[in-house]
Amino acid sequence: MRVLDYLELSSRLDRAGIGTAHDQQVAALERAREAGADVRVVTSPWSGGDPVAGVESGLRGRGFLVDADVIHLNLIGPASVALARHARRTDTPLVLHCHVTSEDFRESFRGSNAVAPALRRYLRWFYSRADLVLTPSEYTKRRLLEYPVDAPIRAISNGIDRDSVADHEAYREAYRERFDLDGVVMFAVGSVFERKGLTDFCEVARRTDHDFAWFGTVDSGPQASPTVTRWTSDPPENVTFTGWVDDKPGAFGAGDVFFFPSKEENQGIVVLEAMACGKPCVLRDIPVFREYFEHGHDCLLCDSREEFVGALNRLADDPDLRERLGENARETAAEHSLDRVGEELVAIYDDLLA
Repeated sequence: MRVLDYLELSSRLDRAGIGTAHDQQVAALERAREAGADVRVVTSPWSGGDPVAGVESGLRGRGFLVDADVIHLNLIGPASVALARHARRTDTPLVLHCHVTSEDFRESFRGSNAVAPALRRYLRWFYSRADLVLTPSEYTKRRLLEYPVDAPIRAISNGIDRDSVADHEAYREAYRERFDLDGVVMFAVGSVFERKGLTDFCEVARRTDHDFAWFGTVDSGPQASPTVTRWTSDPPENVTFTGWVDDKPGAFGAGDVFFFPSKEENQGIVVLEAMACGKPCVLRDIPVFREYFEHGHDCLLCDSREEFVGALNRLADDPDLRERLGENARETAAEHSLDRVGEELVAIYDDLLA
């Protein structure tokens, strides 16, 4: 079985959660192949692996596009639409992976809220082209059913590549010194958006004496929202915006409590990464986190800034609680192994081909 697992604009999304999710799909399928599954993955739709080779192949009568038994697409742009139409023409099973919803598009970029209603209509049309839509959570599946998307929908975890953060402790001292961090550090990882809880992150920091650090890309171009520009150009004294860091494990090594007040997620790979590092997590109490995590067991879920402040102070003062939540979090992350994801994906493809 040959699977085209394609991410449009992959070179521009290598720092985004979608890029991580796609990389983990490919890694999961490779593990399944090594374990004996009859699956081979290609990530370029072009015969020969690139557009030039594809054109040469087409001119020689061998086809511009790669032959695949299943086409699995991860984005929603024109190249993905073209491949979806190719799948229909060639009667190839088509899987569309939902990493984008109109809800999680809001509060991301300048003008994103205005575009979100039109995006919802487009996504309803696009996802309905699939033989199967995969979502990272039951929560996102329910969202798509409300649109409504006219295609079968199945939830499957994005998983977590624990190897990608396995050596985080080796970076701890260097990263704390580099960014002048001290004490019990509250931290977030990922692109800086208001949807990720930026204002709450900063306002909560103002009410505590701890160091806060946000490791991730800060947009500075015309697409940057005024809120992001305001907070990152003049943050509270105890908040550091590091910008992009080359060594992801360094972010998880430098911090002590993962503070992620995101307002909307389809799953939250970064939370699983923090949990894989044994970090206690303070999260906003939203449905998708309730689906995967348990308050008081592997995280603390909060509804307000006052609750966030109380939870962070409690963890700062109680190392035993930090250790207990962190150990339970490691066990939760282990449930989302790439081995398990690979097995599920192969079974899904087999069902479609059958």
